[in-house]
Amino acid sequence: MIEALKQLDLTVFYFFNHTLSCGVLDSFFSFITNVRHWFPVYIIALLYLTIKGGRKGRIAAVLVLLLVATTDQLGAKVIKEIFQRLRPCNALSDVLTPLGCTGTFSFPSNHALNNFGVAIFFSILYPKVKWYLITAASLIAISRVYLGLHYPSDILGGAILGIGFGYLFALLYTQVEKFVNEKYPLKEP
Repeated sequence: MIEALKQLDLTVFYFFNHTLSCGVLDSFFSFITNVRHWFPVYIIALLYLTIKGGRKGRIAAVLVLLLVATTDQLGAKVIKEIFQRLRPCNALSDVLTPLGCTGTFSFPSNHALNNFGVAIFFSILYPKVKWYLITAASLIAISRVYLGLHYPSDILGGAILGIGFGYLFALLYTQVEKFVNEKYPLKEP
């Protein structure tokens, strides 16, 4: 059973990394995988929430920062160190790597972990943006496989953990909001 799952992982990996490989997708996935390209969107969203989002937006902005700090450190400093799975670009000789390869470990994908955490957290708080956020998180996650930096199972593991943490932080939001509203009720005009 485990061998069949490993083979499925490799088959899906090679589909994205070899079969779909072309210059246009190299450029597209190289662009969206780069934190410097989507980080400004997050900064703008946080500023908007802080300035225009009222109390809900300010609480959400603080909690999403804590969410990303938690998931990023947990993935990079704890889980990757436990599993120490080599990236496909370090483990396989025929991987296409338009961005090159890094020496860090592969499981879980922190890109998937962080982005799915944020997507689920905000999808629960602001359901109207749900599909935009899930689509963006999915494309960023797929980019990691396409670029030869992660196996699909790394993405799946990161996404599952991200979804769980996004949901937990949304539950935390309701408790924080309740506490703040009781402690500092909004004054009626």
